[in-house]
Amino acid sequence: MFAAERRQLILEMVRANGAVSLRELARVVQTSEVTVRRDVRALEAEGLLDRRHGGAVLPGGFTRESGFPQKSHLATAEKTAIADLAASLVEEGEAIVVGAGTTTQELARRLARVPGLTVVTNSLLVAQALAHANRVEVVMTGGTLRGSNYALVGSGAEQSLQGLRVSRAFLSGSGLTAERGLSTSNMLSASVDRALVQAAAEVVVLADHTKLGTDTMFQTVPTDVITRLVTDEPPGHDDRAGTELQALADQGVQIAVAGSAGAGGESTPGRPPRRDMPLPGQRRSHGPGTGPQLRSAASMGEPQGPGERARVADLRRR
Repeated sequence: MFAAERRQLILEMVRANGAVSLRELARVVQTSEVTVRRDVRALEAEGLLDRRHGGAVLPGGFTRESGFPQKSHLATAEKTAIADLAASLVEEGEAIVVGAGTTTQELARRLARVPGLTVVTNSLLVAQALAHANRVEVVMTGGTLRGSNYALVGSGAEQSLQGLRVSRAFLSGSGLTAERGLSTSNMLSASVDRALVQAAAEVVVLADHTKLGTDTMFQTVPTDVITRLVTDEPPGHDDRAGTELQALADQGVQIAVAGSAGAGGESTPGRPPRRDMPLPGQRRSHGPGTGPQLRSAASMGEPQGPGERARVADLRRR
């Protein structure tokens, strides 16, 4: 097969599947992985696809993913506030799983102060943040290192999670929508995140407002599996994020909104910054044991009045 024919077939396979491994490409075009890697490099130079570790994906769009250095400098104040609030959900002696990501790394730094905690993770960054915590046990999955986000992925990671059961999973991702839930741009990362979800009784998603309304290629957590979303308050002009929050609440996701200096939030000494977000409109209500109840603070009997928070955004599932 001529090089032009090989490259056309490679391009057609990537367009049809979204992402294809070098091994599979080599098998289909009946050549070596070295030759396929050279073809993929040439196609990337033309802007027709993007190379990924061990494969090729469609360029940009649903598959676009920033590296760790870029992610670590995005929405830093928001991620800090989200991590503070998420850490307040974790109790002494609890066993949890924490996925990979810059926001979960911030969470891990705060979990180092929770005594008797057991943290299962596939993230080297999360493990590093907890490495010197005296009373926190860290359990790492097996797997193959994915250098772009310092996470262990692949069948080894997934198999090490079989038979595991913990109280909560804390996950982040590349995008979150009410229609598809949490998603990510990498197929291997998505598979491990699904295994983390299977190990947990509850799923807590950590996502700043820039990820709300963004959909990426691989679904990791469907909306109906997400127990709680911890996010920051979107700017007033960000209609997309606000609309997405309302849609998620309408589907029964509990929403906790953390404040930050960048998001106009408020902070109380000794407590994680947090703002309660009003979610107007009719709320869904079910009888006991029939599904989630989304209720305002007033209906829960919480105090209202001048100087107190206007409404609660932590919508409880019953």
